Amino acid sequence: MYRWIFDHAITRTDPENAHEAVVEACRIAGASRAPLALAHALFDWRDTSLTAHETFLPRRLKGRLGMAAGFDKNAVAIKALCALGFGFVEIGTVTPRPQPGNPRPRLWRLPQTREVRNQMGFNNDGVHVVAERLRQLRRSRDGRALIVGANIGKNKLTANEDAPRDYEICARTLARYVDFLVINVSSPNTPGLRDLQSVESLEQIARATIRAAREGAGRQVPVFIKIAPDLADDAVIATAALVNTLDLAGVVATNTTINHDYGSGGVSGPRLKERALEIIRMLRRELDDHRTIIGVGGITSIEDAYDFMEAGADLLEALTAFIYNGPAWPGRINRALAEWSCAE
Repeated sequence: MYRWIFDHAITRTDPENAHEAVVEACRIAGASRAPLALAHALFDWRDTSLTAHETFLPRRLKGRLGMAAGFDKNAVAIKALCALGFGFVEIGTVTPRPQPGNPRPRLWRLPQTREVRNQMGFNNDGVHVVAERLRQLRRSRDGRALIVGANIGKNKLTANEDAPRDYEICARTLARYVDFLVINVSSPNTPGLRDLQSVESLEQIARATIRAAREGAGRQVPVFIKIAPDLADDAVIATAALVNTLDLAGVVATNTTINHDYGSGGVSGPRLKERALEIIRMLRRELDDHRTIIGVGGITSIEDAYDFMEAGADLLEALTAFIYNGPAWPGRINRALAEWSCAE
């Protein structure tokens, strides 16, 4: 039913307007118990949770598949997304100051390949507004039970040599409200950002983030690095070595790719899968055993999810497949992954 609606109605709408409408619907639904209870009953009706010893987290995670960064940039849809069956939500990317992002149009569907191209440019409400929303979320018992990560980045106008300061501000402000942080230096839509993937630059940013997160939360906050699928193999290996050296939680692999013929922006969807799997296998060989890999990029089916887990991912994230497959998709994947875990 959803596939028919998507192909015959949703594809006729402006992609960004449709996205904003869905996020707003999630926000409204999350403000009331009745729609959340209905969503749980329809889409999240089975316990797919993992115990604390199965993940990097000190508490229960309700499923291996989470919502990737980019959908809920401003922390307004967390409750509804978890009610639809996502095990956790990574919000953002969040920057110190609010910014509008790149000019429209900046989001395109590629229905023939079930992919999406975007050049959003870190449009968000800024770290202080997002932090206040997370503070409100954590005031309730139900809100405190949800697993939330924050993807953080630098403002467009911040020079690369000053980038560590931006990540430090975001980490210190958000750390007390989130379960983990993700350093984003791999988006193709902020000029010069991917230059920060060099180990020298990344080390400065990571050290600043770790220090600021500890100061902000009064505890050790797990910190991840998100890498691009276009990163060369030797750079992936160097990043893994940095993660081990700095005692980071792990790696989110991978972001969108610039390896396409559509012009500017990054593409997400099925074309990412094979490269993402290569990178995950590489990371699994190079990382210490207790480091976590969050696999993302091209997960469309249950079989894709199995492939990522077998390659060495501990957890998964998705966004594009949610757009094309609808609200029942995350719960279906998490139920299948729970069965896979039992079989293992």
